[in-house]
Amino acid sequence: MRNGQTLLVNWSRVAVTWLPFADAASAELPLPRLLRLALFQVSVGMATVLLNGTLNRVMIVELGIPAWLVALLIALPLLVAPMRVLMGHRSDTHRSVLGWRRVPYIWIGTLMQFGGLAIMPFALLLMSRPDDFTLGLGASIVAFLLTGAGLHTTQTAGLALATDLAPADKRPRAVALLYVMLLVGMMLAALSMGAILHDFTPTRLVQVIQGAAVLTFLLNLVALWKQEGRSEAVISATTERPPFAEMWREFVARPNTARLLLAIGLGTAAFSMQDALLEPFGGEILHMSVGATTSLTGGWAFGALLGFMLAARVLGRGSNPLRMAGFGAVAGISAFAMVMFAAPLNAPGLLYTGAIAIGLGVGLFSVGTMVAAMALAREGAAGLALGAWGAVQASCAGLGIALGGLIRDFTTAIALADGLGATLADRSTGYGLVYAIEILLLLGTLVVLGPLVGRDRSGGVKRPFRPVRTARVSDMTARERKLRCFKVI
Repeated sequence: MRNGQTLLVNWSRVAVTWLPFADAASAELPLPRLLRLALFQVSVGMATVLLNGTLNRVMIVELGIPAWLVALLIALPLLVAPMRVLMGHRSDTHRSVLGWRRVPYIWIGTLMQFGGLAIMPFALLLMSRPDDFTLGLGASIVAFLLTGAGLHTTQTAGLALATDLAPADKRPRAVALLYVMLLVGMMLAALSMGAILHDFTPTRLVQVIQGAAVLTFLLNLVALWKQEGRSEAVISATTERPPFAEMWREFVARPNTARLLLAIGLGTAAFSMQDALLEPFGGEILHMSVGATTSLTGGWAFGALLGFMLAARVLGRGSNPLRMAGFGAVAGISAFAMVMFAAPLNAPGLLYTGAIAIGLGVGLFSVGTMVAAMALAREGAAGLALGAWGAVQASCAGLGIALGGLIRDFTTAIALADGLGATLADRSTGYGLVYAIEILLLLGTLVVLGPLVGRDRSGGVKRPFRPVRTARVSDMTARERKLRCFKVI
């Protein structure tokens, strides 16, 4: 019996040491409960892949919808992104007769996401028919807006709920685990949807998208079950509920908030400009096969997973999250330099390494800035801080993707027309300019982060100087007294 207990204790230590994020659990939030809560991130990742990846190709290739119209439809959810601040604040101050703050907003977001995905395939099929194009376009706009609003609402309130449940010392690792689950959802959705839609038929399109809607509903229902406790303060009408304008003024008036949000915007835009260009760059410039360029996304995902795991371990030891975000920016600078030199060196291996390094930088930067934003929130107001972080990140990511494509196309057209000289008359010139701009943006991010990293977690107050205690002369040996002339003991 004693040997069995010893084996169990030793195995528990091995699990905490080697299993990723096993130490994110706590007595208040055990690992099974935390993993169940993280299922809402799986549904968010699935919707993200569906909107930004699978439907992008299906609408253009199989349904024959113009590419510019597809781009506008995919960009519609970004219109809802700035509202994440208000959504987060409303979940902070919500009054409910059931005693819940976060659960109603996650549930509302789930229903919006479910409704948008439910009507989306029929709307897209109507768009592919000239006689029903107008009706299909209107229904598609509603579907994309509903899905985007549900996605942003669910993620904002869900992250705030995780912040409420996790102890302060476990929050960085819990946040990293939530982002790993987002990545898992994206990878599983990309593989499964791509395989099912390999032989495209309209019926399969309806089945895939509506299957994603049902799965979203079930995953979020399981994630929410018995997570948030009921509170009398949420029910009471006498509980103080400051208006959004007052809370926002207080939030942005803090000395580090504006600089932090600027750094988040610059860094996110820098990492996002290449999102739609990395695989075309490998295929068009380095002449890689479709399978080889697809593996670049796998390399990026692997690097991001490494970044999340490293962030959890480093932040769990009490390190400065903004310093880690700065390391992520440095990794991004090195990554984009490798990608740039892959073209003149004709080195696909260098491009693979750069893709992994980009993912690593994204992981470190995202988790670091999110934990820093959480630290700015006052007690019970995590939704506002996380909403601000999500709004800036989502908006700047969409802007970065759009600018990256425009800059690439515009610069390539000028270069091929010999507008930049014979040396730069190549298709790689447009890609190279985008990567160079990303490096400059990341350098700007480091400049903005610098003053914040230099301040410690106590609010920027420098630690008092403590003189080093030296030995008294009377306590020294004769040899030590001789050495005192050359060094301090």
